[in-house]
Amino acid sequence: MMKANNFSDEYKVFVTEIKQRIRDAQYAALKSVNKELIGLYWDIGKMIVERQKKLGWGKSVVEKLSADLQKEFPGVKGFSASNLWYMRQLYVEYQKDTFLESLIREIGWTQHVLLIKKCKTKSERVFYIKRIGESGWTTRYLEHQISRKSYQNYLDNHTNFDTVFPEKIRDHAKLAVKDNYTFDFLHLGEDHAEKELHTALVNNIRKFLLEMGIWYTFAGSQYRIEVEGHEYFIDLLLFHRKLKCLIAIELKVGEFMPEYKGKMEFYLAVLNEKVKEPDENDSIGIIICRNKSKTIVEYSLKTSNMPIGVATYSTNAKLPVKYRKYLPEAKKLVAKLTS
Repeated sequence: MMKANNFSDEYKVFVTEIKQRIRDAQYAALKSVNKELIGLYWDIGKMIVERQKKLGWGKSVVEKLSADLQKEFPGVKGFSASNLWYMRQLYVEYQKDTFLESLIREIGWTQHVLLIKKCKTKSERVFYIKRIGESGWTTRYLEHQISRKSYQNYLDNHTNFDTVFPEKIRDHAKLAVKDNYTFDFLHLGEDHAEKELHTALVNNIRKFLLEMGIWYTFAGSQYRIEVEGHEYFIDLLLFHRKLKCLIAIELKVGEFMPEYKGKMEFYLAVLNEKVKEPDENDSIGIIICRNKSKTIVEYSLKTSNMPIGVATYSTNAKLPVKYRKYLPEAKKLVAKLTS
């Protein structure tokens, strides 16, 4: 006969397993319901477009349809005129993008509406749709990323990942580095020292990690490494869960200098040799400076076989003017995001 305390211990495990199974079933049910809902909205949008085109109906048909549907289905939300217009736009926007067909149905309607309202171009919406699908972003996190201009900051990031990473992880690695980080939550003045920047980021670590990206975790501040009795300190050490690798971050309050690359290569070599676990991938370095010259960065990274990215940071939410001119042309963005 089983003792009471053993029964109690095993019962706790049993209950935990049952709860997890229920949560899994609930999540699967929600995904199924959402898929059907988006499919319904897609079909309604398609039918509106086709009837308008075939019969020459104008905008007023949407208002009339909304009134009739709400009368027929009282208490059922989602048939307002504005929502019907979003359904129409959803279909118009993605009808030719067969590569997005299944992914569109995985994303919540609130997220679709947010993308339609907040994103100015289709390329931007496609970018966020892919990120939601890959990383399971919530609506709140999506809104945060849009407000942080994540799309613009990922477009032209300066890394050497194309040459040092195998194709299977190259895209994920490039998405791990922005070209510009917004640290407006630090409330630092224009003139501040590296120590002030470092201390402020550590004191606001949660917001800092949110700005870095959803897959980052904190591993250390002024992380100490030792080589033949000499001590060296990495400003910040993070871990990227999806890439399964350490991320070394160096902070500079001035302009990027070529010698920063050599120092980062040294850090990465030591981390790979002495710190990373056998099942982890090689470490990545990110040098975050106040300013940078695109040409100097490209020449500096050209000869490196270590994965390094160079980014800028700003202490306000506005994208720096110097950075804007480096954004790729619209045609290049479409090719990049749909490949």
